[in-house]
Amino acid sequence: MQVSVTDAKGQLTELVRRAEAGDEVILTRHGHAAVRLVPIKAVPDKTDRRALLEAACAAGAAKAKTGPSAARSQDFLYGDSGMPERSRSTHRR
Repeated sequence: MQVSVTDAKGQLTELVRRAEAGDEVILTRHGHAAVRLVPIKAVPDKTDRRALLEAACAAGAAKAKTGPSAARSQDFLYGDSGMPERSRSTHRR
């Protein structure tokens, strides 16, 4: 629904109620759409945030694949002394 700003002044409470109920409420000025009334989404509370986090963790765990441990995946880069090995292709004398 479209309502002029002038007319909206007298029925603001009703317009807000309708917007909260899901109706599209557009305020016009000089016959042109100026603003749209939309309800503010509720900010999730601590319980809602916790549930969302747990759902995300569960979804991630369900997608995780087992494989080799990444803990020692870079060992080939280091020599017995623990120092980085020089690549033969990049090392020049």
